[in-house]
Amino acid sequence: MMQILAPAGNADSLAAAVRSGADAVYLGAGAFNARRNAENFGPGGLKAAIEYCHGRGVEVHVTLNTLIRDEEREAFLQTAREVIEAGADAVIVQDMGAAAYLRRLCPELPLSASTQMAIHNAAGAKKMEEMGFFQVVLARELSLKEIKYIHDNTNIRLETFVHGAHCMSVSGMCYMSAALGERSGNRGLCAQPCRLNFVCRGREYALSLKDLSFVAHIKELEQAGVTTLKIEGRMKRPEYVAAAVTAVRQARAGEQPDMEGLKKIFSRSGFTDGYLMGRRNLSMFGVRTEADARESRDVLGQMAGLYRREFPGVGVDMTLKTHGEAVTLTVGDGENIVTLEKRPEQTARSPLTKETARRNLSKTGGTPFYLREAQIDLPEGALLAGSQISDMRREALEQLLTLRSRGRAYTLQDCEVTAVSPCLPGKRELRLRFEQEEQAFFPEGVRVQLPVEVLEKCPELLEKDVIGELPALVWPLEEERLKNRLLVLKEQGLKAVAAGNVGTAALALALGLEVHGDAPLNITNTDSLLFYEGMGLKSLTLSMELPLQHGAKLGGSIKRGILAYGHLPLMYFRCCPAQGPGGCGGCQGRPVITDRLRKIFPLVCHGRRYTTLHNGVPLYLGDRERPAFDFETLYFTTETPEQCRQIYALYRQGKPFDGERTTGLAFRLLK
Repeated sequence: MMQILAPAGNADSLAAAVRSGADAVYLGAGAFNARRNAENFGPGGLKAAIEYCHGRGVEVHVTLNTLIRDEEREAFLQTAREVIEAGADAVIVQDMGAAAYLRRLCPELPLSASTQMAIHNAAGAKKMEEMGFFQVVLARELSLKEIKYIHDNTNIRLETFVHGAHCMSVSGMCYMSAALGERSGNRGLCAQPCRLNFVCRGREYALSLKDLSFVAHIKELEQAGVTTLKIEGRMKRPEYVAAAVTAVRQARAGEQPDMEGLKKIFSRSGFTDGYLMGRRNLSMFGVRTEADARESRDVLGQMAGLYRREFPGVGVDMTLKTHGEAVTLTVGDGENIVTLEKRPEQTARSPLTKETARRNLSKTGGTPFYLREAQIDLPEGALLAGSQISDMRREALEQLLTLRSRGRAYTLQDCEVTAVSPCLPGKRELRLRFEQEEQAFFPEGVRVQLPVEVLEKCPELLEKDVIGELPALVWPLEEERLKNRLLVLKEQGLKAVAAGNVGTAALALALGLEVHGDAPLNITNTDSLLFYEGMGLKSLTLSMELPLQHGAKLGGSIKRGILAYGHLPLMYFRCCPAQGPGGCGGCQGRPVITDRLRKIFPLVCHGRRYTTLHNGVPLYLGDRERPAFDFETLYFTTETPEQCRQIYALYRQGKPFDGERTTGLAFRLLK
């Protein structure tokens, strides 16, 4: 049976999830989780939460799924030790360095790959499987057919979101909150700027999607190979959690869920199943209205009734028999056993029948237990009081609950934070990244990066020392085609590619290509860098969320570089905000979007497979003092060929940029 995994942002939501019938909950502990503004659970609260859940047959998955920096390693290890000692069932991670620490600290700890890893194809899921992850949380943007393709080509457990908020950008690939407000979604502090009124081609709130709801497609998800049904909402009220868990549980059982009540408790002008069904159109967009909020207030009491009582989710078997002059009751859940033996304190006026005894044993209401089987072995005419049988049942179930209420036992290994020796850069190189062939020029001693689509159109460019940039998003049904395209390019002279996702990096390495890591790999610490170095990559562009002073102190020996100029990508969409009622008609692939201050953000379409939103103000570091790195990349997107050459010349001379510019996060430390 597919597992229902529910959000628990605080103790009340935890109780609502468990009492509504969730099979597992996910929650945050400490500062290293993607919802740092939720109440979350400290060490004592975490242990109590795990005991509460385990007693009721519910797993606890703890989120340690933010990017970490080297100076946070000791704090991260302390939090990780607390999670492991509390006995959590699994830990959800994003950062490859964090995963490495958890592996060293406790090799047997089950790890789940967070949706923040942007695992959206079979190659990525396969890499997680090879790394020993037991489960991967797939990107929300996949269709049923694509999920099934991943299932058919891997052996890892697949977790998908089935209800809750929809990020506009692919998770883990959104930098808007960090770039505009210094609150990083990759570090658990997303300010949700996408919910503000951005306008695109005359349409308002162009970056706000409706909440997803796949409740009507639970059986189809099961057939596609999904093992865990995840509900979003660690910042939501317990009534929302209860309503969502109840609806998913009913749908899983083949019953008709209360979708109207679910919509009333929280929605943004309704729900969407656009990604799952492959309908990526304007019907997916929506905002939270005052009418939506009013409906929520009206049904709070009704939804609170869903979790007033314990959910009987744990089956038990009971055996009642006499033993000499004593009565013995044995209660077991298949793993734990409690046996009580008591002498009758009072004699009943009439004999206790087996039917009456079974009825007394089955009265488990108000507990998390239900009676599966009962064996009654009483002599004829036994004058036992039914009240004593009920008392014994209550006492036995209380003892059984206590027995069950313990965390999983793990063995902790020695794992200490060691000092990092910064890798001294060699000769500082310059790289030029171009979006289009007409922008490209090839200065001597400068390496150029171009999309593989450009190299396919202009194979003569392969005579140069070029790096072919792989698509940022390669959907499952495109993987084989990309492999074949790369093999053709390899025969034509392609030697190196750039990859911004662990899946495409693994795919290219398997083809024997030299692979360079792009910025969306989110490298913010030495252990993450060492992971990709060990994987076989030749160089890495550090995360644009990492200050330069911190990046310069990373260890390892792999070449590392920074983005030093460009209208940097802030979001990656599969559902394009620039489409009209009829789709892409009339769009030339270079629309713009404006915010409430009328600032312009350019959009770049990539073959109608995905779209990137870029910062309207370019990053420029050419005239600033900065630490040395092995290479610096000028990232050209919408500039004219003349602008590309002018900016290159200014940069080489260390001159100021003529026009509005930003230094981004190069000299600012994100919280």
